Amino acid sequence: MMQITGTITTVHENARYVAAALAPDNLRSMETKADGNRVMTTITGTQLRSVIASVDDYLMNLAVAEDACSVRKIRKIP
Repeated sequence: MMQITGTITTVHENARYVAAALAPDNLRSMETKADGNRVMTTITGTQLRSVIASVDDYLMNLAVAEDACSVRKIRKIP
């Protein structure tokens, strides 16, 4: 059986908060961590369609997490 693994790395001013916002939506096949100003998410799977669907879901969740963290910055919530 083929094993597919990929890592998505994005840069954020508040990477720790973005990673924390993403973590609850991660599937068992995903691992997200923050390192400095980067958020790295590794996605694994055995079926290409499933991995593609997971990447699609992750990117939507990433957009929401970025927006949420931007609101925090604009409103200066502690």
